[in-house]
Amino acid sequence: MATTSRADPRIVITSLDHLRLTGVVEAFERRGKAGMVESLAEELDRAQIVPPAKVPKDVVTMHSRCCFTSDSGGEQDVSLVYPGEEDIEQGKISIVTPVGSALIGLRVGQSITWQTTDGRTKTLTLKAVNWQPEAHGMDGGQAPDAG
Repeated sequence: MATTSRADPRIVITSLDHLRLTGVVEAFERRGKAGMVESLAEELDRAQIVPPAKVPKDVVTMHSRCCFTSDSGGEQDVSLVYPGEEDIEQGKISIVTPVGSALIGLRVGQSITWQTTDGRTKTLTLKAVNWQPEAHGMDGGQAPDAG
């Protein structure tokens, strides 16, 4: 779960991502799995919502490829995807995971503290947005395969 506090950075989410992710949260809640999306719901509640064409190119949106570092060491390159699209071997992480919820809306250089599923507190820092659908005129479309 993400920990929402005054120290959390301001985040930006596109209106289309916000609409779709609100639907994801509601679907999980209807299935009695609200705990799995609690941190995502918190991020959606605190986000600044902008039209897709107005989102800065260095912000993580759905289907963005990005690079981050964490206090556990090393860099990770991942794509942020919807539930059912995840594939750890390809670096595709679901938005409903704690790290996925922490990444959405972050801007390069920002850091956020979040909790792992086993309760440990971690910090990650966004280093780069390597591909963002909105920067390529797409509204949340999937990135081309990394190869």
